[in-house]
Amino acid sequence: MEWSFQTAEELVAALRAGEVSSAELTDEAIARIERDDKAINAICVPDFDRARAAARGADQARARGEDRPLLGIPVTVKESYDIAGLPTTWGMPHHRDYVPAEDAVQVSRLRAAGAVVLGKTNVPLGLQDIQSFNEVYGTTNNPWDHGRTPGGSSGGSSAALASGFGALSIGSDIGGSLRTPAHFCGVYAHKPTLGLAADRGMVPPPGPALPVDQDLAVVGPMARSARDLTLLLDVMAGPDPLTRGVAYDLRLPPARHERLCDFRVLVIEEHPCIPTGSAVRAGVNRVADALADGGARVERHSPLLPDLAEAAVTYMQLWFSGAVARFPDEAYEQLRARAAGLSADDRSLHAARLRGMVSSHRDWVEANSRRELHRHGWRRLFAEFDAVVCPITPTPAFPHDHDPDPLARRLDIDGVEYPYLDQMVWAGVATMPGLPATAVPAGRSPEGLPVGVQLIGPMFEDRTPLRLAELLERRIGGFQAPE
Repeated sequence: MEWSFQTAEELVAALRAGEVSSAELTDEAIARIERDDKAINAICVPDFDRARAAARGADQARARGEDRPLLGIPVTVKESYDIAGLPTTWGMPHHRDYVPAEDAVQVSRLRAAGAVVLGKTNVPLGLQDIQSFNEVYGTTNNPWDHGRTPGGSSGGSSAALASGFGALSIGSDIGGSLRTPAHFCGVYAHKPTLGLAADRGMVPPPGPALPVDQDLAVVGPMARSARDLTLLLDVMAGPDPLTRGVAYDLRLPPARHERLCDFRVLVIEEHPCIPTGSAVRAGVNRVADALADGGARVERHSPLLPDLAEAAVTYMQLWFSGAVARFPDEAYEQLRARAAGLSADDRSLHAARLRGMVSSHRDWVEANSRRELHRHGWRRLFAEFDAVVCPITPTPAFPHDHDPDPLARRLDIDGVEYPYLDQMVWAGVATMPGLPATAVPAGRSPEGLPVGVQLIGPMFEDRTPLRLAELLERRIGGFQAPE
C-alpha cells in the first residue's frame, strides 16, 4: 500500500495497528521527494539522515508502549523556523550560512509530539511575497501547473503537502501566507487567533530567538484534511513557556456546533477594494450551496459586518509600518519622500501602504484604535453568526512573476489587470482583527486549478471554523492529489 497521500490521522491509526512502521513511512516519503521534487522544488533543506534516525526512534518508542499525538508521522517545516543544525535564511543570500543552535518552539513541540521532520520548505525573500522564490534555493512550482506559483510565503509547505511529501507542515501568516498557498495548491491551512501559538524561533536571521508579541503575524498548521489541522493545532497551541511559565493549561472552547444544520453563516463574495474572479466566486457559491443544503442558516448580507474598505486601509497601515521598521536609513528616507508626494485625496491601497511605511507612532496608535473598533464590530457580528465564508485571494494560482518591483506587477482578474499587492485585502479581513481563519478546498477552476475559501471564526474560538471545515469536507470533498 502507498501511504504518501494518507492523512496524518489515518497514518496514526495504521501505526497504532502495526500496519506500517515509521521507518517505512519515512523511507517512502524520502523516495517520493527524491523522485518528484526536482520538478517542484518544495524541500529546500532536506534532513533525511536525522529523519530516518527519528523514525527508528519512534518505532522503538511505540514498541515500548509509548503513544504520542504525532509519533512516527513524517512532517515538513517552513524554512523560516529555526532547526538546530540546519540553515535558516528566509531566502536572503547574505544569510545562507546562518545555522541556529536551537530549535524554534514549534519545532520542539513537533519533536515532543513524536513527529519525524523530513526537512525545510521553500519561502520567498524575507517571507515578503505571495510566491515562493529566492536566490538561495530557487523557485518552487505549483504541483498542479509548474508554470504557476504555489503561493507564499508558505508555498514550499503547500507544494510539499500536495505532492505527498509528508503528512503535515507548519507555516506562518501575516498576509495570507498560510491561507493563500493552501488555496493555490488545494490543501488545508489554519490561521490561528493572534497570540494562540508561540512563535519564538520563527525570526529573521541571525536572530536572536526571543519571545516577542507579534502585532499581526501568527504561526499555524497545514494539512491535507480538516481533522489533521485540529490534530496539529493541538500540538502547536499554547503560550511561550519563557513568558507564561513552563506549565500551562490550554482550554480553547469547543466548537459552537457539531451539526452543520446548527451553523449560522455569513457569505461574502465581494470586496469594495478589488473584484472577485469568476473561478473564486464559483468556489464561494459552491460552499454556500453546500451549507444551505446541509441545513445551515446562510445569509449574504449583514449590517453588522465591519466596513471592509476601512479595514483594508487599517490593515495595510499596521502591516507595512512594521514591514519596513528595519529598513536602512537611506531606503526609509526614499519612502518618506515618495509618501510626501502623495495627493491628500489619494485613498488607494498603494497610498495606504506607502503612508503606513512611514507612519509615526502617533499614526500607529490611531490605526490601532480603529482596529479595536473593528474587533468590537466582529464581536457583535459573531453574536449573530458562527462563521464568515469569503475568498482568500481573487483568483486561483497565477503564473510566476519575478519582476523585482512588486509595484510593477499586475494581477489578471478575468482579463482585467489590477495592482499585484491589492489582492491581499482578503487576507486582511481576518488578519487585521486577529481572528482565526481556516482555508479549505472548494473545487477547481475551469482550467483545473484548485480554488479555496476561508472560514473566519470568532476570536479564540478556533475550533468553530475547524469543525465547520470538517463538516464541509464531508459534503463537498477535500484534498485531491494533482493529476
